[in-house]
Amino acid sequence: MHMTIQDEIQRHRTALHEICAALGVRRLELFGSAVDSPSPWDLDFLVDLGERPPSEYAAAYFGLKERLEALFGRPVDLITPAGLDNPYFRASVEQQRRLLYAA
Repeated sequence: MHMTIQDEIQRHRTALHEICAALGVRRLELFGSAVDSPSPWDLDFLVDLGERPPSEYAAAYFGLKERLEALFGRPVDLITPAGLDNPYFRASVEQQRRLLYAA
């Protein structure tokens, strides 16, 4: 039996929470094809890393991307709240998003 992405997320929930806590993630939400498709090619996440100096922000952003790709074995796209400036994209994300982690 093939696991769906929702099954994978559930199976990796503890590791996902540990990664987010270690990197100081405030909030992580899934959106895009992974919400509708059982086996998407990639995963789209909306992430809130909070306010921090640029070097710390970059380290957390790229560290999270790497760890999520390793955890799920597929490409990951990370979008921050600042990346939601297009109102149509923002509305789409807000309609689809599923909360995975909140500090």
